[in-house]
Amino acid sequence: MGLQRLDGLVLANMIANGAANLSQNADYVDSLNVFPVPDGDTGTNMNLTMTSGAKEVAALDTANVADISAKFARGLLMGARGNSGVILSQLFRGFGKAIEGKAELSTVDFAEALKRGVDTAYKAVMKPVEGTILTVAREAADEALVASESTSDFNEFMERIVAEAKASLDRTPDLLPVLKEVGVVDSGGQGLLVIYEGFLETLEGKELEKPHAPVMDALIEAEHHAHSAQGFMSTEDIEFGYCTEIMVRFQDEKLKDTPFDEDVFRNELSELGDSLLVVADEELLKVHVHVETPGDVITKGQRFGELVAVKIENMRQQHSTILEEEHGANQHGVQATAPTATAPKPKAPYAIVTVAMGEGVSELFRSLGAAHVIEGGQTMNPSTEDIVKAVEAANADHVFIFPNNSNIIMAAEQAASVAPCGVSVIPTKTVPQGLAAAIAFNPEADVDTNESVMKTAAASVKSGQVTYAVRDTSIDGIEIRKDDHMAIAEKKIVASSASSLEAAKKLVDALIDADDEIVTILTGEGSSAEDVEALSAYIESKNDEIEIEVHDGKQPLYSYIFSVE
Repeated sequence: MGLQRLDGLVLANMIANGAANLSQNADYVDSLNVFPVPDGDTGTNMNLTMTSGAKEVAALDTANVADISAKFARGLLMGARGNSGVILSQLFRGFGKAIEGKAELSTVDFAEALKRGVDTAYKAVMKPVEGTILTVAREAADEALVASESTSDFNEFMERIVAEAKASLDRTPDLLPVLKEVGVVDSGGQGLLVIYEGFLETLEGKELEKPHAPVMDALIEAEHHAHSAQGFMSTEDIEFGYCTEIMVRFQDEKLKDTPFDEDVFRNELSELGDSLLVVADEELLKVHVHVETPGDVITKGQRFGELVAVKIENMRQQHSTILEEEHGANQHGVQATAPTATAPKPKAPYAIVTVAMGEGVSELFRSLGAAHVIEGGQTMNPSTEDIVKAVEAANADHVFIFPNNSNIIMAAEQAASVAPCGVSVIPTKTVPQGLAAAIAFNPEADVDTNESVMKTAAASVKSGQVTYAVRDTSIDGIEIRKDDHMAIAEKKIVASSASSLEAAKKLVDALIDADDEIVTILTGEGSSAEDVEALSAYIESKNDEIEIEVHDGKQPLYSYIFSVE
């Protein structure tokens, strides 16, 4: 007879093995992406999301299954990248909610938690599509419910879940024709199966090698880009300068005089600063908060017990150091020095936070009033936490977020749900849509009016891009060879050519009609002045009254990005 009750220690090992298995198979999951664009998409995003959750669990010392699950869900939430990562975080968010208050789990408990996770994930997706990770999760959870009625053995139980997840994955091409056309299964479903297989191997006594070089390199790269984003803010923009963390061990004698109420304590600290996180169990209180007066946090915490650990970091000093490392000497050749602290900058009524890749594209957004540009997009989707930090740094009563990529919208919406201020996500799917929304923003209008006007502006723009293929394939009858240049109108591949200029011309044919008035071309990696001149002449030959604007976007991956309106 195998394991009958699942405690927190076993669940923690399952999570670690699931993360390790996904790390080892992330490249394979990436290879299943339908479009052959240079996009480190599903596998990379799920891997980084899962690693964030596993890291939180590894730092927790408890055998309580509910505590482990709650910590895992929190780590997934803040580390979620891309749609696949957000859906993964929602699956285990619902799972954690279902087992609150439980120290151990039966197979029935586990099955019901999987079902709760599926319900939560489906609700998080605006228009759920079958043949995706959602389908694999749902059908595996349905099998878990059936299996739990006939077995209390976790090994047999998990074997049936994995078998059904595999069968469900194999059926995804029957539900999504594009998968069948390209000859692959759903990449997100494959990622979930890999995680479940890692869970099963834990129960079978196998321990996978934990994530090392591949995932760590990815995390280091993500951290590097997070640091680069610091260049878009000034040190004086940091309103609360000290990152303060304390750990308090509760003492009965102090609690008699000052009973601990987590909600009341959290509200007290919220008046001191932001980025607040309060976690407590029966023995310990942990606090993370950004404040101007760290001593007040310590004093308030000591009312309930003895200090176990204290960490205070001067974020203004850290920010100045990052800028020094990135930029070195200033324009006069003098090495930069840390500025002295200044009075906190007052909050703005509104701010725009946008996502973009390419120095020229980022500068365009800043020239249109964006407070912060998060470096990211294709191949590098920012996490929920990255977006939350940018919202906090914007220091505004209300922030508008432009994701500018369909794979970032869900992470932006998740960030909006936990951000410390009002946030509206304008669901821009392309850079041209984001630029149109930024132009439409009116600082004198109210939130609802701005939302409506910016969404309308984004929807009125036609977007296109030219990029290269990373493999041979055939989509919608178009034969594509590795390294060919693909013309993509919105989300549809309309042509493929060995020449980026020829691909751009075919894209223009698909995008521009007689009623269009303005074409904006953002040039990027792989374009040339000669080709841009030839392309402009080609556009004028089709419509000599159309206005053509050219900006050096300096974006990677895309030779050209087109905006037509």
